[in-house]
Amino acid sequence: MLRSWDEAIDLISERIHGTARQVGEGFPHWADPNTGIWRTTENGDWTGGYWLGMLWLVSRDAGGERYRRLAEAVCARLAPRVTADTAFKAATFYYGAGLGSLLAGSESARAMGLAAANDLKRRFDPLLGLVPLGAKAEEGAHVGATASSIDSLVVSLLLFWAARESGDEEMKGIATRHTARVLALHQREDGAFIQSSKLDPKTGELLQRYTHKGYSANSVWARAQAWGVLGATISCLSGGIDERLLAAATKGADWWIDHVPADGVSYWDFDDPAAPNTERDTAATAFMASTLLKLGSIAPSESLRRKYRDAAEKAAAALVGGYLTPIRCDDRRHVGMLVEGCFNKREDSRPEDFINNAELIFGSYYLFEALHILSGRLQPSDV
Repeated sequence: MLRSWDEAIDLISERIHGTARQVGEGFPHWADPNTGIWRTTENGDWTGGYWLGMLWLVSRDAGGERYRRLAEAVCARLAPRVTADTAFKAATFYYGAGLGSLLAGSESARAMGLAAANDLKRRFDPLLGLVPLGAKAEEGAHVGATASSIDSLVVSLLLFWAARESGDEEMKGIATRHTARVLALHQREDGAFIQSSKLDPKTGELLQRYTHKGYSANSVWARAQAWGVLGATISCLSGGIDERLLAAATKGADWWIDHVPADGVSYWDFDDPAAPNTERDTAATAFMASTLLKLGSIAPSESLRRKYRDAAEKAAAALVGGYLTPIRCDDRRHVGMLVEGCFNKREDSRPEDFINNAELIFGSYYLFEALHILSGRLQPSDV
């Protein structure tokens, strides 16, 4: 059993050191939980920014200058994706470039993040009221170029940051409209989020809502719930408190807390009838642990702030105690891996995402971020 958040940070930092040696110029996507070998992407895909986010975080430690240099070099390799027609590049550039500016004062990262944000700004569709997924979206073949999804709230993260950095009020307005529209399309009355929506490109009318990565078309896929709460929460932290967005965040967080298993670690889909004999998703849980810490800093009452902080600590402790290697003293696996992340278990997924028990780079990032907040190394508003 780990004694402190700092010890867990040290384990993940050791994993970062090993990953940097292993992946070369590739971007880690997911790793085999037994061998620790990473499957990588050449261009970063939508997950590449999370590797950079981990490098920016570890570069703040004593002796971290080499990781800052590495992060600068890795960030430069994202340049070809600045103009890619995909809303999901916002995750790449918020965590990969925006955090380089926020955490390390990198001017080159700031410039690249602003360039990607300006490209997304011009892709805003006033008729739809949002930035659509785009023809090159990583899942565009499944849901269509003008569709939307709760995942696309990553656009809000990048645009709110860029608007604050540049003083671009038009961009801030677009970020606000995108966030409100995506939340309205995908949040149910009870606070749960459904993943995707199909819109009429000529009228903007909602034609269909459905989940395409979860158990069924109407199920609550765990990562969709985390995306919804995260997007609403960080939009409030970065763009200023908006009561509509804060209400969506608290409603979604309350739904998660009411439905997550007693140990605080979610199943891959809340509606999988095989539960408890089904996959957990430590990545979705890490998303939510980090998000609850942020939400706990802005929630409208002391009781809610305490509630979210407690839930975050419980989730983080469960991940560190049960899923962060080494779990036992005789565990021979690489240290610092957050295992049992469920990327996509559906057979119609992209081949590079078809894995249901792995170390996922974004899950590792969010746990690392949460641990930095819990240990006091970061404030919730820093990231």
